[in-house]
Amino acid sequence: MNNPLILVGAVFAAVLLVLWLVLYVGSRWFSRRQQQTAAAAMSDLEGMFIFTDANRLLAINVAVLIALPVLAWLATGNLVLVALCVVAAFVAPRYVVRHIAQRRLRQFEQQLPDALMMMGGSLRAGASLTMALDAVATEAKPPISQEFELLQRELRLGVDFQVALEALEQRVPLQDLCLVTAGMALSREVGANLAETLESLAKTIRAKLQMEGKIRSLTAQGKMQGLVMSALPLLLIVVLNMMEPEAMAPLFHAWYGWATMGVIVCTVGVGYHFIRKITSIDV
Repeated sequence: MNNPLILVGAVFAAVLLVLWLVLYVGSRWFSRRQQQTAAAAMSDLEGMFIFTDANRLLAINVAVLIALPVLAWLATGNLVLVALCVVAAFVAPRYVVRHIAQRRLRQFEQQLPDALMMMGGSLRAGASLTMALDAVATEAKPPISQEFELLQRELRLGVDFQVALEALEQRVPLQDLCLVTAGMALSREVGANLAETLESLAKTIRAKLQMEGKIRSLTAQGKMQGLVMSALPLLLIVVLNMMEPEAMAPLFHAWYGWATMGVIVCTVGVGYHFIRKITSIDV
């Protein structure tokens, strides 16, 4: 009787040790990853002049990571949906920060023609380039005023004009801004009429933005159709589950139902991706 008891005890102790190691390593990896994610998000937000605390971002991320799967389990009781919610909670911060950055870039691009016209008017009135940049930094709205104010601070600290423009291009990766900085640098070196250059660039960028607006309005219907067609299968699953829960039960509780759900999600995602590619036109 001693040998089987010893064997069972040894197996039990080994299982406990393995579980403890898995939990210990997993908790350390999870904590390290969440801290890295929060630090990266805080750095990206600070680059957009959005200042917050890394601990606050970490707390929000952990709360979402815990609350979202719990709500999915309480609402559906489906382990597949819970796993999808866990994955979504892991990748969501990156996409949220990316969305904020893209929105800020669009705002900067919309403000750029007016800022160039303001600089051109200041130069025509006899002001220097530094005074024209100060006018944009003080009179324009964020985010363009923030970036031009940072540009002015770098120039006051003795940074070379070309280096400061390159830093501005790195902070705001827009093709239109690259044209503006190239025109400013060239006019400064060659001695051309900078006011006419800036006003010409402002007209060109404004015409480009108007064309992009027309394209977005013409492709909005196609984008909405792609969204509706992609959401329709999932909506039908919900409706049929409410009408015939017994018939739809294998879809949520059997392995072949989970496989079917996986195929549906993959095919819908691929279809939506190609629809977005077709309706996204780059000017």
